[in-house]
Amino acid sequence: MKQQKDIGALIQALRYKDLDIQWRAAEALGEMGTDGTDHLLLALQSRNKHVRLGVMEALGEIKANEAVQPLIKALKDPDNEIRWEAAFALGEIGDEQAIPSLVEALKDHDRFVRYWAAVALDKFHWQPGNDGLHAYLHLGKQEWKEMVAIGVAAIEPLSVVLTDRDSEIREEAVWALGSIGSEKTIPVVYRSLSDVSDYVRWNAVKAAPRVGLSLAYLPRGLSLRPRLRKNPYIAGFLNFVLPGMGYFYLGKWWGIIIFQIDVYATTLMFATNGEFTAYGLNYPVYFILAVHAWYMASKMPDL
Repeated sequence: MKQQKDIGALIQALRYKDLDIQWRAAEALGEMGTDGTDHLLLALQSRNKHVRLGVMEALGEIKANEAVQPLIKALKDPDNEIRWEAAFALGEIGDEQAIPSLVEALKDHDRFVRYWAAVALDKFHWQPGNDGLHAYLHLGKQEWKEMVAIGVAAIEPLSVVLTDRDSEIREEAVWALGSIGSEKTIPVVYRSLSDVSDYVRWNAVKAAPRVGLSLAYLPRGLSLRPRLRKNPYIAGFLNFVLPGMGYFYLGKWWGIIIFQIDVYATTLMFATNGEFTAYGLNYPVYFILAVHAWYMASKMPDL
């Protein structure tokens, strides 16, 4: 297809499920130079994500300046993979008109988009004009210690990532806010007390005295967290109808072993003594297991 300059077929090959073929098609399109640029720009409007990703890769390899504006527009796409491929391609093309949009992409809520925006800006040898922009650049590279060294100017960038879907990123951000130790971080640290992740909440608890947040406010902040404790009634019900599954629901791996023992024991008793004896002896045991699973769940910590 490359030898015949069948650009349409190569673009269709970007849909192929085999990743090696996708990569070779993108590489072939890139090596065709500007001959295929118009077709690639048209294919960039495709609804197929794999086609768009492959086209962006090819446009970056070609270094097609005509693609800069469509790629800048792609930085606002709802799909995070599209946004980060667009940032990568803009860095490869090297047109400086992309710099303002890449700087804005450092504030993206997805860590991969932020990272590729930072990598692209490094290729431009971009120098931030103030401490705040320095902090955003370090944020993209996940350089937490460097952000702490910047100080108060890093608070706003760190606040951005507290909505990141990756709990480890939020955890690092709260640690950095605590290390900065400014009272200006109090609203952000307080908000992190209600995070869905217990590790983020614990980092917020540890950060509180460093930033001047009164410990008296911690219980109220923690009380706003999502309730993730296992339901005691579900645990008890599962242990009654499927002995051992209630324990497994609570995260106890040995619940599977109890379930298997029950299956084998019930089958053996049914074969030797009949249905009435098998279930007549088992139901009291099931009831005890149900009560025990309910008790275990009700005593589990919720923090």
